[in-house]
Amino acid sequence: MKYLLIIFTVLFCAPILIAQKAEDNKGVVDSLYREDQFYLGITYNLLSKKPSGVSQNEFSSGLHFGVIRDMPINKERNKAIGVGLGLSFNAYNQNLLISEDNNVTTFSVLNSDDVEYSKNKFYTYIVEMPVQFRWRTSSATEYSFWRIYTGFKAGYVFSNGTKFLGDPSDVKLTNSDAFNKLQYGLTFSAGYNTWNFYLYYGLNDMFENAEISGEALDMSAIKVGLMFYIL
Repeated sequence: MKYLLIIFTVLFCAPILIAQKAEDNKGVVDSLYREDQFYLGITYNLLSKKPSGVSQNEFSSGLHFGVIRDMPINKERNKAIGVGLGLSFNAYNQNLLISEDNNVTTFSVLNSDDVEYSKNKFYTYIVEMPVQFRWRTSSATEYSFWRIYTGFKAGYVFSNGTKFLGDPSDVKLTNSDAFNKLQYGLTFSAGYNTWNFYLYYGLNDMFENAEISGEALDMSAIKVGLMFYIL
């Protein structure tokens, strides 16, 4: 529900804010304009390179927000480098049980035929720094435009957790050392005005030196969704 409220707020307020800015600056042409922006993203999170037996269930969501500084690199100012700072929350609902015994983290696959459970997920909180090459059709007086942004995003996992609710007992972990603190990947976003398709493809493992049944657990994240840019 809170995600829906955020979406509606962005969709209704962003055009008003942009229109107001355009009205305030009517008749004023800034030859050195930049597209500094706040961003808000909502994604569906996937796990790539899953080991045998591991599958996702329910909806795995991500929420991402921050600010990006725009630095044009050509005279027309329709190409630029963007560098930003933001926060990201990501949840993954799946059947991989993460538990600890004597400070040793173990991974096992849950079989719904053998184990009854209502929820099993892990989640991460990340401080992220996006770096983008930006192309757009904007100008000093045009506030609605097409854009294609490609780039790289690096993040630091400052908090993580797991939650299993089921038999024989609930299991909850906080800030497990099994998670890889550094996360990075490639990004792509494209669209018109406020609405933009967004893709993140993780390049490194989510877990550090982890294995399941003797097989390396080298899963990484793929995030697909919408990104909203607000001037």
